[in-house]
Amino acid sequence: MVRAGLTVERLARAGAELADEVGFEQVTVSALARRFDVKAASLYSHLKNSQDLKTRIALLSLEELADRGAAALAGRAGKDALTALADVYRDYAREHPGRYAAAQLRLDPETAAASAGVRHAQMTRAILRGYDLTEPDQTHAVRMLGSVFHGYVSLEMTGGFSHSAPDSQETWERILDALDALLRNWPAS
Repeated sequence: MVRAGLTVERLARAGAELADEVGFEQVTVSALARRFDVKAASLYSHLKNSQDLKTRIALLSLEELADRGAAALAGRAGKDALTALADVYRDYAREHPGRYAAAQLRLDPETAAASAGVRHAQMTRAILRGYDLTEPDQTHAVRMLGSVFHGYVSLEMTGGFSHSAPDSQETWERILDALDALLRNWPAS
């Protein structure tokens, strides 16, 4: 019998918390069942398997991140908007490392199209409108920004910048200055 109060939403949220504590790769239905002090079999009335749980955590994470991004971008443009969105990703990764990892999960095309991942691309494109980029350069720039944000955050989270000066915050700010300059002076095709 399933313990009263367990829902797919509650399990996804608890799975996200577990991911932040132990790492996204360590999240399983069995580990989640232990958290609720129930047998894993009792969770299968809500979840298909561990991949279903991970997908739900990824969707939750993408939604949380998109909500934060939208709030941070409200009323901003240009470099201010670029910095605000970049800082949202970096701060979220620091606060929720497991959820941030979940947001990188490869989703099937149908699930991805219905996810908040679409909002992430829309927010980035909204920023780029302030730089007067048109297609296909806008798509190139979206990919570049995503790569830089994720690459920097991933390296920083694994301690990649903790061994030398200057401080990683100073480097982050310089990178954002450089991205702004590049976007204002985007090379002609």
